[in-house]
Amino acid sequence: MVALTFTACTTSAPPGARKLSNLEYTRAPGRPLKLDLYLPNGATNKLPVLVWIHGGAWKMGSKNWCPIAPLVTNGVAVASIEYRLSNEAKFPAQIMDCRAAIRWLRANAATHGLDADRIGAFGASAGGHLAALLGTASDVKEWDAGLHLDQSPRVQCVVAFYPPTDLDELTSGWFWRKVSFSDVGRLIGGAVEQNRDRVARANPVNYISQDTPPFYLLHGERDRLVPIRQSELLHAALRQAGIPVHFELVPGKGHAIGPPPAAVPRLNHFLRQHLGLPDHGEAAAGR
Repeated sequence: MVALTFTACTTSAPPGARKLSNLEYTRAPGRPLKLDLYLPNGATNKLPVLVWIHGGAWKMGSKNWCPIAPLVTNGVAVASIEYRLSNEAKFPAQIMDCRAAIRWLRANAATHGLDADRIGAFGASAGGHLAALLGTASDVKEWDAGLHLDQSPRVQCVVAFYPPTDLDELTSGWFWRKVSFSDVGRLIGGAVEQNRDRVARANPVNYISQDTPPFYLLHGERDRLVPIRQSELLHAALRQAGIPVHFELVPGKGHAIGPPPAAVPRLNHFLRQHLGLPDHGEAAAGR
């Protein structure tokens, strides 16, 4: 498999692949929500799907940058989705949009040659938070609305890079807990200290069950934006519940990082094991 480079730009289709841009997967009030679908050329088998969820503190970011698009050359489809940001809608709108995208992919699997039984979520930072919620909270039916309600929003595995997992603990310091314009405050629509019940609803760690799929977590040891304890909390809770989980700690690194070369084979193995990606050998991992 190829290495992943986390450098922001507008992503084009990799060589040997094509990009279907701006496919409408549902409608929010007043506008459509869209995704970009990257597909390998000449595929003859149904393709497993990785769904990329961008970060940006729930307040910024775009589907147009998809750092995992190069994986499409390894026999996987990649869907990069947009979701409503916190200046447009409050939680749970963001996870409702992600679930709608998963349902759309299943409903349109035959059209695009996708395997509806092999869909994984992959997100970083705020996107990692939403990917984790896709994994742990699949049975929260109140988060399903709109089209394709006959389809499941469940994913078969989750890759989450430096995800917020306990938003109450993440919002530290008396000032930020009492104002509504912190990143978490903007997400939930009020100050954390006065809305701890709403914050708890957004915490992936609160939904873990025996149905939770396998997780791959990656976090920089020196992350100050989303402290490493956020991944440690989720890792411990998953292990306690008996859910397969791999936790990749990256020494000396902070936020917004990609996997270091030594971690790439372990990530590749996780995707092969839990999503059924074909094995093209580890020789390509460093390219």
